[in-house]
Amino acid sequence: MTWENSLTGMSPFAATPEPPYYVVIFTSRWTPEAARDPVDYYATAERMHQLASGMPGFLGIESARGADGMGITVSYWATEQDIAKWKQHLDHRAAQQRGKREWYEHYELRVAKVERSYSGPAGR
Repeated sequence: MTWENSLTGMSPFAATPEPPYYVVIFTSRWTPEAARDPVDYYATAERMHQLASGMPGFLGIESARGADGMGITVSYWATEQDIAKWKQHLDHRAAQQRGKREWYEHYELRVAKVERSYSGPAGR
């Protein structure tokens, strides 16, 4: 089971508005322990998605994880201030700490402003 498949009824693509907007790109590699038993990780990821969805400025999310434990989650936000508020959310902070302790062997987080976007082949 993968997290994106557990978000039943949702498109794998975020429905974002016309740019500009902001994106948080979180790339991670699980620890061997997390890869062996990811059930709690996916439950936490689902909870974080539910919480983020209720935050002002949240636009959507896309996520995938390979069998090797390498994953990428991209969340979309209206403003940098919205991202900062999400970063400070108490439950999100607790999940971040748990990730550092239990789940991630390594991660990279990048924040960028989206200036242009394209869809294809059928578009939106």
